[in-house]
This record gives sequence, C-alpha cells and structure tokens, in this order.
Amino acid sequence: MCAVDDQNLSTDNVSVVEGEMATISCRVKNNDDSVIQLLNPNRQTIYFKDVRPLKDSRFQLVNFSDNELRVSLSNVSLSDEGRYEAYADVTVLVPPGVPIIESREEVVSEGNETELTCTAVGGRPAAAIRWMKEEQELTGEMMVEETYDRMFTVMSRVRFSVTKEDDGVPVDCIVDHPAAKDLQAQRHLEVFYKPEVKIVVTYPEGLTREGDNLDLTCNAEGKPHPHRINWLRVDEDVPPHAVVTGPDLYIENLNKSYNGTYRCVASNAVGEAYDDYVLHVYESLAGDSAPQKIDHAVIGGVVAVVMFAILCALIVLGRYFARHKGTYFTHEAKGADDAADADTAIINAEGGHSNTDEKKEYYI
Repeated sequence: MCAVDDQNLSTDNVSVVEGEMATISCRVKNNDDSVIQLLNPNRQTIYFKDVRPLKDSRFQLVNFSDNELRVSLSNVSLSDEGRYEAYADVTVLVPPGVPIIESREEVVSEGNETELTCTAVGGRPAAAIRWMKEEQELTGEMMVEETYDRMFTVMSRVRFSVTKEDDGVPVDCIVDHPAAKDLQAQRHLEVFYKPEVKIVVTYPEGLTREGDNLDLTCNAEGKPHPHRINWLRVDEDVPPHAVVTGPDLYIENLNKSYNGTYRCVASNAVGEAYDDYVLHVYESLAGDSAPQKIDHAVIGGVVAVVMFAILCALIVLGRYFARHKGTYFTHEAKGADDAADADTAIINAEGGHSNTDEKKEYYI
C-alpha cells in the first residue's frame, strides 16, 4: 500500500502477464508534506520516498516527486500478486497452454452423434472456450478446475450429430484469455457413410429390342469404398446365361422373357444401398440394319435374273430368224420390157395381174 491518507491518494489496479513488467503508481492529490511509502503484500517496505530498503532488484524507481511515486516490477510471478497500496491490486495473468482437442471416436458413421473435448491447461485467470464448425458456432459444456499452484484448467465438451456432408469439415476450439491471442486448435471430422448407387446403361443407347445385347454398369461410391456389389432380379432368377463381372451385368440375345427389374446392391461397413433398372424388351423392327442387308441381296438377285432372261430371249430370237425365210409377191408388167415405146409400155403395164409371176426373195 501507499502509506498516506487514503482520501488524498489515487491509485490504479494493475494486471500483467507472468514474466512481464508491472508499473505501480501512488499519486497524492494535495501534498501536505506527507511521506509516500510503498509496501508489498507482506507489509515490507519497497520504497520510502526514493530509497529502496527491500533487496529485490526487480523493483526499480520510475518516478518520484512530491505528488507521485511510480515503481516498476519486472519478471512478475504469481508470488508477487496481492495488494501493494491502499486501493490498487496487482493481478498476474498467466496464459494457458496450447489447447488440445480429443474425440470420443476417431471415425463416426453418418446419422450418429460425435463428442469432442477441448482442454486448456495452466491459465490464470480461467480461460473461456468457444466452438466453431466452419461458420456455425456450437454450444459446449465448460468445466473449470483450480490446481494447487493457483492455476486453472478449463475443459469444454461439445456433442452433435453428423451427416456425410460433414466428412472433412474442420471444427475449431478457440480459447479466449486476456494474456493470449489467437489461441486455438482444429480437428477435421471423418465421417463414414453408406454407398450411393447408380445403374448406367452402357449398351444399347436406345430401346432394348429382341435380339439385342444388354450391358449394365453399377456405379457405387461410399466411405469406406463398397466391398461387395451384387446383381439380382427382383422376384425372379437372373437369366442363366447372364454374365456378371464385378459391377457389370451382360445379357446377350434379349427376348421378352427377360423383362423385369434388375437390382444392383452395394454394401460397406456402414450399410447397404441399391438402384433398380426396369428392362422391357420390344419387338424387332423391319427397318433394322440386318433386314436392310437382306433386302439389298434380294434386289441384286432379281436384277441378275432379269438380265439373264433378257439375254436368253435375244439368243432364242436370233436362232429363230436364222432358220426361217421371208416370202412376198411383186407385180411387175412383163410387157413393159418388150414395148417399142413409152405408150406401149404403159398400156402393157396396165394389163392387170393376170400376167404376173411369183418372185421369191430371201432374207436373214
């Protein structure tokens, strides 16, 4: 304390981080020739005026005047805490250690509750702990314990349910203390979740028709990765010649007896999930690619037959004309050749057909 009339004394409380320096001041409002004397919590005189009777070199005189006595105390420890003057208390601040986050389980399955604990050891005064899950603040349950050396250990526990979207999400434990800044710890959640299943039609691209082949692929993702993938046909057996290779199902030469619901089931340590594919086999169309090839062959055959028939007809006609003759009659006036003049030749030529002879000509 400062030994002077309390009503004439002005002091300030001091808080300081352990190991740092504290400044203690005693100010006299109206000096009436009183002597300012600074005492420690053990009632030992630290300074009398500007003289230091106490053999502790950590105390150093900063200022002495008729109205003020100011003293510094370096390398402050908890043993220095207490009342030094009538109205001024010195409080030593000790920052806590780095917080530690512990989890009740290393891995948690989706839909279950997880529990995290954050501990800050050795602070004075007791620290406060906050929880943040990304941008969301969580409400924790805090417990404070004072240790034998007048320190405080603070522990906070938080519980919440997780989903698969929480996998990899950071959770922060933030420690608030007047002697420390940016004191926090972080832990990333590890969440297991059951598979997500999706059936993809690899072939065919359009409708499934009789005679087509069917190729299905089962895509399954989960954490941990699915260790088993099964194919089945709901309420019926899978066709005997169907081929299952890992996540793939292959059926060739489809017909309507294969209609039904085909299911892919994937499972891991968390659970199982499935996806369905409904198969409906349609009738074949005449315009399909295979019948078109048959039509081209038929057309080619018809053209060949027609050409062969035409060739044969030409040969037959040629042989027919070669073997047969042509016969016709001409009516020429034989008297015209022997006529003496033109008039006589005309008269003879008009003599009718009684004198006509049959002439034969041949042609090929």
